[in-house]
Amino acid sequence: MTVVGRSVFYGRQEGVGRAILLLTPNLQRSGKDGDDADAQRGHDGTMSEPTVLERWQDLAPPARILMGAGPSNVDPRVLRAMTHQPIGHLDSAFVAIMDEVKEGLRRLFQTRNGLTFPISGTGSAGMEACLANLIEPSDRVLVLLNGFFGDRMAQMAHRLGGEVFVVEQEWGTAFDPDTVRKALLRHRPKLVCLVHAETSTGVLQPVADIARLVREQDALLVLDTVTSLGGVPVLVDEWGVDVAYSATQKCLGAPPGLAPVTFNERAIVALKARQRPCVSWYLDALLVHSYWGDDRAYHHTAPINMVFALREALRLIDEEGLEARWARHQVNGMAMMAGLQALGLTLLVREPSHRLPVLITVLVPDGIDEAKVRARLLHEFHLEISAGLGPLKGRIFRFGLMGYSSQKRHVLLALTALGMILQEEGFACDLDAAIAAAQAVYRQHADVKVEV
Repeated sequence: MTVVGRSVFYGRQEGVGRAILLLTPNLQRSGKDGDDADAQRGHDGTMSEPTVLERWQDLAPPARILMGAGPSNVDPRVLRAMTHQPIGHLDSAFVAIMDEVKEGLRRLFQTRNGLTFPISGTGSAGMEACLANLIEPSDRVLVLLNGFFGDRMAQMAHRLGGEVFVVEQEWGTAFDPDTVRKALLRHRPKLVCLVHAETSTGVLQPVADIARLVREQDALLVLDTVTSLGGVPVLVDEWGVDVAYSATQKCLGAPPGLAPVTFNERAIVALKARQRPCVSWYLDALLVHSYWGDDRAYHHTAPINMVFALREALRLIDEEGLEARWARHQVNGMAMMAGLQALGLTLLVREPSHRLPVLITVLVPDGIDEAKVRARLLHEFHLEISAGLGPLKGRIFRFGLMGYSSQKRHVLLALTALGMILQEEGFACDLDAAIAAAQAVYRQHADVKVEV
């Protein structure tokens, strides 16, 4: 792997443990330190009776306000849609629902691409589907890396056999078009990978100028919109994006489990020109499209109830209106940022135009235990936020305001709870000033509906 800029190591993180469910007396379970089944024997040498399944109780997960990096809270209507009995994956009624979902996704991506559908899997499955379909061994791949998920794209491209070139930018900053232009001329890639909304840093990357440069060099642009789609403008056709993928659990407002993807005609030409089939049978876009497209040929059994959920989430987006939805996320994000700064906290992203309104990052004050603050928010207020990843681990808080979680009442609760805890942990902050700053933003945008 070639790295441009600061060195990056792509190793494999090994598992740190195993969990084995004890089902019958004949199954053995390793001891804590790798001991054999003797640890499970009584004094008379007989195996102790299993007790795990005897303790089954009704499922009762705690109610949380999800304001981390995802998943986000889900509208009750979406949850109700999931409670319907499944129907067959080739039932004519389900086929009609599939068509509605495809059209809803096209509106959301702002595209007319025929090859637009949800991959059965999470956002990382969408990422891998897009890369696996386009990369063949020795293909030159340029990855623009300014955060954790750019790094993941580079790792996937490397595993797929691509000749990977990485241009690394400081985490918390966006790429400028001139840097990308120079890298394109130097490496002449087939594929360029870019994250639109970097979840690890809260950076919103301008896309239009970079997409134009990529097309001028006859390369394909793959855009990660996992955190942006449904929360900020994603204009696939207008920008000239060739391939994009997303996920359902963030701004789309559904549970995790599906990864919307879209391929334009330039990308389809590349798919059909492959010298060998896609390395993943399950994620082969042309095969999957034989099911989601007009042929309706069996490929796999779709997650029926997740498709129900996505359909209802798309319906809610249409009812709210896409521009109104973008405005809701924008204003709530602005209010949150204003309140955090009034608390005396420093935003990680220095350039205001590159601050992502749906995922806000702030530096942890000196002397504050960030894990303790997050734990107190969770246990005292049932409020979940996220920690930093990679080099930002322990250094930042991440606040998500995505989909159903992006509401004024959540902003004010988070500011209040955070301010109270920081004060008790020894950080001098003005809670009243934080609430006043957020309320000032809401007054300035009184015409925007900030609750759902």
